[in-house]
Amino acid sequence: MAIATINPATGETLRTFDPIGEEEVERRLALAASAFQEYRAVDFKQRAVWMHAAAGLLRAEQDRLARLVTTEMGKTLAAAHCEVDMCVREMRFFADHAEEFLADESADGPAVGARQAYVRYQPLGAVLGITSWDFPLWQVVRSAAPALMAGNVCLFKHAPNVPQTALHLGGLFARAGFPEGCAQVLPIEPEQVEPLLRDRRVAAVTLTGADREGRPVAAIAGWEIKKTVLELGGSDPYVVMPSADLGEATAVGVTSRVRNNGQSSVAAKRFIVHEEVYDDFAGLFVALMESLRLGDPADEATDVGPLATRQGRDHVESQVANAAGLGARVLCGGVSPDRPGWFYEPTVITGITSEMRVFHEEVRGPVAALYRVADIDEAIALANATPFGLAAAAWSGDVAEQERLVSEIEAGMVYVNGMVSAYPQLPFGGVKGSGYGRGLSAYGIREFCGAKTVWIG
Repeated sequence: MAIATINPATGETLRTFDPIGEEEVERRLALAASAFQEYRAVDFKQRAVWMHAAAGLLRAEQDRLARLVTTEMGKTLAAAHCEVDMCVREMRFFADHAEEFLADESADGPAVGARQAYVRYQPLGAVLGITSWDFPLWQVVRSAAPALMAGNVCLFKHAPNVPQTALHLGGLFARAGFPEGCAQVLPIEPEQVEPLLRDRRVAAVTLTGADREGRPVAAIAGWEIKKTVLELGGSDPYVVMPSADLGEATAVGVTSRVRNNGQSSVAAKRFIVHEEVYDDFAGLFVALMESLRLGDPADEATDVGPLATRQGRDHVESQVANAAGLGARVLCGGVSPDRPGWFYEPTVITGITSEMRVFHEEVRGPVAALYRVADIDEAIALANATPFGLAAAAWSGDVAEQERLVSEIEAGMVYVNGMVSAYPQLPFGGVKGSGYGRGLSAYGIREFCGAKTVWIG
């Protein structure tokens, strides 16, 4: 894919960019390595000053940046504003809490024969972030804010369809006062990534994307013995039991499914509904999905905009066609409208069986899969019948049911009676094919630190 801004609402190519060559990659690598040696010694208070300044710039430029995100990847303007808000909150959170999260942890010195013993967290070096287009601001900030506050420096290889967003972020941290080389964007081709992963000056890597992208990165980093954090998407279950507030569960379910035009990794995708309330849920759910307005993402009246790429739209189209061809019923939507751009109508399908692709694959578009189950045992089994394990939502008013759903669903995050989201106070990440490691919270900032044991006799 070319490095280009292509408006997904029209298909029009607005601007193209040339990838940087090997000499420029080398220059930026050397600059990062040099910057780390000085930046690691900067105290938390000064880092926090710069991080708060970066958050302030992001807030001041929110309108312009939100429109840029909408133009490059198609999310609604309201959603783009929300993404800026997420970034600002996270930057301020880590600016305020990094020192606390990375303070020395005392151990029982006499128990280990020492006068004093403790654990010290120290930065690793240059962290390479390979980031996706779905949240083009937040995916960078999610790793940059904790990494920089921990004393690391950052290099980012962003998705090729959001180049202007990436370049804006690359300059943001420098304008906020961070020393030159602390945060750099690398507009490079896919084949230029492996040499970076193998370069000794790159200490660790974090990747957000599909498992087909994560596996080779993990393999190379493993061979080079470098720390990795992977977030590889999900096919998140949304379990609804008879004890749930059905109206709220339905409304939140629709909001979750079409969040980011259906392209959020933690969006509800597989709706697993107890047979006692299935018919009522399905009727309400389909009516709400049909009521959504598909259109220009810059129009405030739009509920669902286009998918980010033509390839993504075509992939969703093929997944639904495969299911329908094998007997699934399309309750609404199921087509790409006859209009410019990469739109796909909000869609609900049911009658899904294990030979259909949608049963096993993540669907990155506004397509909801409905399943009817007889009891909580079947609901949990179906929720876990996926190679993914990123997040899950469970709706129940019964405390015993809630405990079973929380304990037995295989996911890195379980939200009960609410929509899965990301909060800087809580760790973010998955299990199984959704990757490993965590972002956000104290867990996230420690991912790219070495935990050094100190023993003083």
